Amino acid sequence: MYPPAEPMGTEVFARLPESLHLTQQHSSWLAARHVKMHSFLEGPSFDRAGNLWCVDLAHGRILRVDPAGNFEVIVSYEGEPNGLKIHRDGRIFVADHLHGLMLLDPESRSIRPYLQHVQREGLKGLNDLFFASNGDLYFTDQGESALENPTGRVFRLRADGKTVDLLMDGLAGPNGLVMNKAENVLYVAITHDNAIYALRLEPGGQMKKASRFIQLSGSTAGPDGMALDCAGNLAVVHAQAGTVWLFSPLGEPLYRIRSCAGMRSTNVAFGGDDMRSLYITEAEQGVILRARLPHPGKPMYSHMD
Repeated sequence: MYPPAEPMGTEVFARLPESLHLTQQHSSWLAARHVKMHSFLEGPSFDRAGNLWCVDLAHGRILRVDPAGNFEVIVSYEGEPNGLKIHRDGRIFVADHLHGLMLLDPESRSIRPYLQHVQREGLKGLNDLFFASNGDLYFTDQGESALENPTGRVFRLRADGKTVDLLMDGLAGPNGLVMNKAENVLYVAITHDNAIYALRLEPGGQMKKASRFIQLSGSTAGPDGMALDCAGNLAVVHAQAGTVWLFSPLGEPLYRIRSCAGMRSTNVAFGGDDMRSLYITEAEQGVILRARLPHPGKPMYSHMD
């Protein structure tokens, strides 16, 4: 349908040191998947000081990586952190599969529940989150949804910190999410449909006429994390394919960014002095990869004045 995407390579920016490998520690998350891993990196986000924050889903850790690539454990707790995004006031929000939406205080190095119920109903298991420029927080409630159990949901927590809107349910594994440049379309990775959905938003915020924007093929998983550049191009991690695709605003494949270390790429974030470097968490080897892209990333809410 389209010409082949131009290949693009990556380099290792940072590697989780062996001193932080938890090879002998029990993890219910790993046990449920019948695998053994020393970590499972996800959720990269940059703060204003240039530090890259990420999570270790397998062992309940929040990590900070300085600009030189040095890892530090900020918080370790009994949880399953997945997505992570930073508010412009410095607060750090974490999507946790067990505990819902969590709030991390980077100064005190403490984490606590922020949102665990919606209209008296418990959340199924959060996966990822995204801040709009007005402070609204969009998040996916994936739970154990799949093609045979399409019960995943997409919510929005308004900037007032109280009002929660259900945008869409009946989804087979809603995962990463990001908005287009105009912020009138919310892209959602639907892992078990191997697709990216476009949720069109009315001026008042209501969702109307969702559609399948991109249909992927291959991999034993599906799309995971996403990010947008200033030209409106969409970076999509294809989990267990060792690939990040860069699609045009029309959904045309432009680049195939291949992992140089492992096949389990999970999530992406733009960073660097000129914001043209795409940082990729890779869970198989516990590394963060980096690739240079033609356009800078769209500024995140954490960097807005």
